[in-house]
Amino acid sequence: MNKIEIALLGLGNVGTGVWEIFKNNKDEVTRRSGYEIEITKILVNDVDKDRGVNIPAGVLTTDIEEILNNDNIKIVVELLGGMHPAKDYMLRAIENSKHVVTANKQVMALEGKELLDKARKNGVLLYYEGSVAGGIPILKGIEESLTANKIEEIVGIINGTTNYILTKMSLENMDFKDALKEAQDKGYAEADPTSDVESYDAMYKLAILTSLSFGLDVDVENIYREGITKVSSLDIEYAKEFGYCIKLLAIAKEKNGTLELRVHPTMIPIAHPLANVNDSFNAILIKGNAVGDLMFYGRGAGSLPTGSAVVSDIISILRNDMTLRSISTVENKENSKQILKRDSYKSQYYLRISVKDMSGVLGEISTIWGKNKVSISSITQKGEKEGIVTLVIVTHDAIEGDIIKALDELEKLDSVYSLDNLIRVEKFE
Repeated sequence: MNKIEIALLGLGNVGTGVWEIFKNNKDEVTRRSGYEIEITKILVNDVDKDRGVNIPAGVLTTDIEEILNNDNIKIVVELLGGMHPAKDYMLRAIENSKHVVTANKQVMALEGKELLDKARKNGVLLYYEGSVAGGIPILKGIEESLTANKIEEIVGIINGTTNYILTKMSLENMDFKDALKEAQDKGYAEADPTSDVESYDAMYKLAILTSLSFGLDVDVENIYREGITKVSSLDIEYAKEFGYCIKLLAIAKEKNGTLELRVHPTMIPIAHPLANVNDSFNAILIKGNAVGDLMFYGRGAGSLPTGSAVVSDIISILRNDMTLRSISTVENKENSKQILKRDSYKSQYYLRISVKDMSGVLGEISTIWGKNKVSISSITQKGEKEGIVTLVIVTHDAIEGDIIKALDELEKLDSVYSLDNLIRVEKFE
C-alpha cells in the first residue's frame, strides 16, 4: 500500500472533523483512495490548547515552514478561514509543488482565479468542494455530472445560519434577535454574525457557483446583496397569509446572454421544495437545459459534513493520480455574458409601509404606482396604532428600477410615515 503524508492548516471546527473522519473511517478512506494517508503536521497557534481530540506528539506545530518546506508532505489542507494568511500559505504551497485542498469560500470567491492559474502553471491540483454547502457535493456535481448541460438557473439556500434564524421565526414565532441568540448559543452563528446575516457568506458562495456553472470570472461587487436583518415577525406572518414563506435565496439566472446575480430574502410558495428546507440545512436547485430541475440537499455546515467534503477532495486528488486538472472556476474564455444591474430585475414585490390614518392616502399611493408603471395585485390594511396604519402591498411583475422610482416618490409623501420593508417574490413558474 502506497503511503502519503498530508498537513492541515488549522485545527478548528472543520479541522477536528477532518481528523475524526480519518480516525474513524481509516479503512474506508484507504480502500477508496488506494493510499494510506497520514496527517503528519497540523499548523496551530497554540500547541498546548485542548481541542478535544488526541493528537500524537510532534504533529502540532506553530511553524508554517515545517509544512511548506517539507518535501514529504504532498497535500496541504487549508482550514484557517479568512483571507490572510490563508491565501499566502496556499500560494506558497502551490509554488512548492504541493496540492491544495481548501474550504475557504472567501479566498476562492475573491482570489480563486489567481490560485487556480498558479496551480495549473505549477502542475498541481486545487480542490475546494467544502467552500460551498458543507457536505453537499455540489461543485463536483456541476463539474463532473452536469457537463452535458447548459446550466440556466441556480437558486439555493446556501447559508445555514440565516436559514436556522428564519426557520425559528417562521415555525416558533421568534423575533429576529431571539432567533439569532439561539443560533449563537448553538454554535450556528458567530459572536459577530455580520457575514451570515448580511449575506456576505452567501454572496461568496454564489460567486463560486456562478463561476463554475457559467464559465466566467465573477466580481462579487456585481452580485446584489441584501441581508435578513430587516425581516420581522410581521413579514413572516403576512407571507403565510399569502401562501408564502421567507428564505434567504442565492439566485443566478441566465437569460439571452445576460446573468442575474442576487442574494436577498425572498418570499417563495409554501408548496415549493425549498420552502421545506429548515434549520441549518442547505439546498440548491439547478436547472439544466437537458436534465431539467435537480435539487441537492443536506447539511451545509458543521465539522463532519464539511470535513467530509474536504476528505473527499483529498481522495479525489489521489484517485486522479495527481495528474488531472483542478475543479476550475474559469474555463470559458469568452466572458461574453453581461451581468444585469439591479434596476433591470423583474419580479413580484411585497412592500410593508406605515402611513398616517387620513383620507386620500390610498389614492396618492395608487397614483404613484401607476405613474411608475407598477401594477398592484393587492393592498391590505393591517390595523392602526396611534394614528399610523400598516399597508401591505403586493405587486404584479414589475421592473425593479420602476419599483425604486416609486419608492423614492412614496418616501416624500407627507402621508407616508415609513417604508418598512421590501421583499421580492419568487414564483418558480
